[in-house]
Parts: sequence; C-alpha cells; structure tokens
Amino acid sequence: MQGHDIVVIGFSAGGIEPLLQVVADLPSDLPAALFVVHHFPAHSISALPSILSRTAGLPVRTAQDREPVVPGHIYIGRPDRHLLIMRGHIRLTRGPREHGNRPALDPLFRSAARSYGPRVIGVILSGTLDDGTVGLHAIKAAGGLSVVQDPEQAAYAGMPRSAIEHVHVDHVAPAGEMGALLTRLTREDIEPQPDRRVAAPRGSGPFRQ
Repeated sequence: MQGHDIVVIGFSAGGIEPLLQVVADLPSDLPAALFVVHHFPAHSISALPSILSRTAGLPVRTAQDREPVVPGHIYIGRPDRHLLIMRGHIRLTRGPREHGNRPALDPLFRSAARSYGPRVIGVILSGTLDDGTVGLHAIKAAGGLSVVQDPEQAAYAGMPRSAIEHVHVDHVAPAGEMGALLTRLTREDIEPQPDRRVAAPRGSGPFRQ
C-alpha cells in the first residue's frame, strides 16, 4: 500500500518558530519527503535551510531544479522561483507571482496535487492574507489531506483562518502537536484511488480577504 509520502508546507509571517517545532518532532526515518515554501524577497538569501538543520533529524537542503524527490529529506524553496513537484523530481520556475510572491504556496500545493493526488499532505502555518487556500483546496479535491495550524496559536492567523473557512480541513492543531500528527499520517496506508487529476483554480479569486 502507498502512504502519504509527500508533505508540502507553507507559511509567511510568524511561521518560522512553528516550523522549527514541527521538524524537530519528526523522526529521522520519516517515510516522506517534505517541501517548504515561505514568502521572502526575490534578491534575498534564505537562511532557512541552515536554521532548520540545527533542529531537524532529517537532511535539509535548498531545492535544485530537476533533482529527484527522495523520501526522508526536507527541500526548501529558493528566492524568486516557484517550487513545483513533478512525478519523481523538482522544478523551479519563474512563473508569474501569486499573491505578490515568488515563491508562493499555491503553485507548490497545486503541483503536488496534480502529481501525487491522495499521497499528499498539505500544511499551512502562520501567515497573513490567504496564500495556500486555493492550493489546499486542490490537494483535498485530489484526495489528499490538509493540516492547518490552530489560528488561535498562530502569530498571524490570516492564512490558517482562510484555509479553515474555505476548505474542509482534516486537522487543526497547534504546532507542538503537528510533528506527531504528520508522523502518524505519513505512516498510514491510503487506498488505491482512480485518477483524480485536478484543474485547480488559479489565483485567489473569492478567497482574497
């Protein structure tokens, strides 16, 4: 049986601390690959890989274009590139900004839904506005799972609240419980499902706050 072996995580303002908590609680033998996108300026240098490496029990690396997807690794999006997941490999693109950002959460989530369907777990942490809502909807429509940080415990509740209001979210949890939750979900088998390729809506549309 195939498990939930693709985990996509997105955050904006206030999301680094909960992300650190989540990855610190993941076991070194996690049978899934994690992909992380956060909002940051195009010409900046992300320190997130080195920050996460201090607490994570999994290898952390900056994503490279066309590199293979390997379970048990954490891949971090690069500045000024959308992080996309294809079947078995990663793509980095300079597609249009979404929600004013590149990278943005929605392109990552949509690509994961298209490529891996019910094998995907989408995670939204702290952030403002609504990036990630449309992408999380695509994951759910493809048969995947959704996990959202409890907005009452998020430094910025906009992104978690938008997801909860517009998507049938499977799990709402504080960051301190997410590591154990993701560990359990990635180890659960999923039943084979028919092809449920999703033409996910682009942009934020009615989800804009």
